[in-house]
Amino acid sequence: MILSGPEIRAGIDRGDIVVEPYHQRCIEPNSYGIHLGNTILTYKDTVLDIHHPLDTVTYKIPDQGFILQPDQFYLAATKERIGSTVFAAELYATCSAATSGIFIQLSAPLGHCGAIVNWTLEIVVAHSIIVYPGMPIGKVCFWKNEGQLQTYLGRYEGDRSVTSSRVILDAR
Repeated sequence: MILSGPEIRAGIDRGDIVVEPYHQRCIEPNSYGIHLGNTILTYKDTVLDIHHPLDTVTYKIPDQGFILQPDQFYLAATKERIGSTVFAAELYATCSAATSGIFIQLSAPLGHCGAIVNWTLEIVVAHSIIVYPGMPIGKVCFWKNEGQLQTYLGRYEGDRSVTSSRVILDAR
């Protein structure tokens, strides 16, 4: 069962849901609105080899904006650290971002119970578009778990910024 906006607020008040920084205006009917952080990563190589470390280039998004280009894969982070100790979370793009050609979280929208992080966003765009630090980019909804809770203890636990792939750990 997905949580309603008032239940998300109650979960924050109880400490079951963490949102830092928190703003009441970001509570939506079934989600919490999140914002783009100020850092973008791209991979240096056009061909990635999962048996070798993946080199990245880091860009700070200036207040004047940063142009994202099609045929390029970007990683960015949410401004908010968000997650829950008792609920699973799921991240989606805002309708406004998606309908302007910004696609995020195409393959990894699930936040496990216990994963309280600045989410790394997978971003591709349909056409050149300027993004700005702090702009609304997505929303996180929360789901009640059935059965015994298990806490996330994966390799991205505790992330505080944009994180490149750790797929090399799978290849060993």
